[in-house]
Amino acid sequence: MDSVTQAALGAAVGGAILGRRLGRKAVLIGALLGTLPDLDVVLDYGDAVANVTEHRGFSHSLFVLTGLGTLFALLTARLFPATQQRPVYFRHWWWFFVLCLTTHPLLDSLTTYGTQLFWPLDIPPVAWPIVFIIDPFYTLPLLIALIIGVASKKVRSACTVGLAVSSVYLLLAAGAKWSVEQRLAPSLAEAGLREAPVLIQPTPFNIVLWRATIIGEDLYYESLIGLFDGQRPPTLEPLKRNTALEESALAGPLGQRLAWFTGPFLRYDTLLLDGQETLIATDIRLGFPGFHPFSFTLATREDDTWHPVETSEQLEASRDLRLETLSRLAARATGDTTALCASDFIESQWRAEPFLYRC
Repeated sequence: MDSVTQAALGAAVGGAILGRRLGRKAVLIGALLGTLPDLDVVLDYGDAVANVTEHRGFSHSLFVLTGLGTLFALLTARLFPATQQRPVYFRHWWWFFVLCLTTHPLLDSLTTYGTQLFWPLDIPPVAWPIVFIIDPFYTLPLLIALIIGVASKKVRSACTVGLAVSSVYLLLAAGAKWSVEQRLAPSLAEAGLREAPVLIQPTPFNIVLWRATIIGEDLYYESLIGLFDGQRPPTLEPLKRNTALEESALAGPLGQRLAWFTGPFLRYDTLLLDGQETLIATDIRLGFPGFHPFSFTLATREDDTWHPVETSEQLEASRDLRLETLSRLAARATGDTTALCASDFIESQWRAEPFLYRC
């Protein structure tokens, strides 16, 4: 999630736990703790693939953050022993520090990017996407609760209510995703894709309109499914994935690392870069067709043979999301199935022959 949301979540958790004992200080410290795990973005691992796949790694590990929270609690309890005026004991500090830190990666795991919750274990990022990385409907209840709590000095009660409302929103998002999964299942069965890998995630800023990505043999399929679509069955839009390039793309350690991170949700293309034919892989989970921000160089071609690169580069993707696009997205969310197709966006991407079918 975005930094504002994570700071608001940390502040609300801190206020709910120690607001009665520390007042506004609990909110401030909680906000700082809530943003702490994302400081790993300043680290440069020396390669584009490494920078993406190592993010939300050690700094988002439940093991690391629980240990760090325990250390903070021990030091704070020693430096600021409990008094009659401020009866804050080790157990209070422990819950405060550990929950302010660990709720950050737990919320991140509810987005598409996922989180390496169990680092250093070699387990792919945990992701169960039910919220977009920026969702004002989740963040606003937390911010409003914080403002009310700080202004009224009723920090604990206001933060508790804010957390309750935002948690109910997550439950609604989970229910919405379940509903979309049930509606999509018959279409997958009809297309012979019942066992295919499927990723269902919300579209930007809402939990009403959802995007489904399904991996086939050489094709992958995109579908937009809204809660207000009525009885209209979801439409599967086939797009080229170019799996003939997959073996060459994943031959090197960088390709293998990227596949570990994304699973099967990669598209392969070739592009002429600096006069050399280059094989690139695009993470089709993140962004939107035509606006995928994570495309990486993985191999170059010499003498009709693909050679893995030693250092990958991330390509700049088009991010020209216009107001017209957002308005069409909003119209599609209200149930107007003619307002927008997933393939409508893909013409802004640099690859040729981008789609096979328009809904």
